[in-house]
Amino acid sequence: MILTTVVVGMKLEAWIVRQPGIRVIRGVNGSMLAALLAHTDVVRDCRGFISFGVAGGLAPNLRPGTWIVGSEILYGEARFGTHKLWSKNILARMPNAIYGTIAGASAPIAQPDAKRAMQIETGAVAVDMESHIVANVAMAHGLPMVAARVIIDPAEHALPRAAVVSLCSNGTIDIASRLPSPCRS
Repeated sequence: MILTTVVVGMKLEAWIVRQPGIRVIRGVNGSMLAALLAHTDVVRDCRGFISFGVAGGLAPNLRPGTWIVGSEILYGEARFGTHKLWSKNILARMPNAIYGTIAGASAPIAQPDAKRAMQIETGAVAVDMESHIVANVAMAHGLPMVAARVIIDPAEHALPRAAVVSLCSNGTIDIASRLPSPCRS
């Protein structure tokens, strides 16, 4: 029996969390991830979900490498609570982590002005593209969920153009999409 399903966006994140007894689901876009998570077999033998991976910083002064454990997940008008005891246990193992709200987005929030606006509007400390999908599926099936995310870009910095890359369907980075093409003028 699978006890926990860990949901990630990228192949490297999946490699980090892979271990016996853990199902890892990797989705590279929102609709693909939602479809994977809604599959009956995933929910039937799952006791809870962890949304794991990288996030963008929204709160000022959060440095890259800062861990965020989600107190709640926001997406539009929806608010999803995370499992309090499970979050507390993660925080006990990560004493420098910040317990705060994570906002969901369907695309990277790349510019400082957009990050600042999202932080003011939501009060969230971080933003990612998977936690809200995981939270929605968990809530629909009465399953607990938590989110553990590490900041990769602080609120006051723009994401470099090369960092806003396309992902292949297998969760790897599509490097070719970033290279100049002799066919493009």
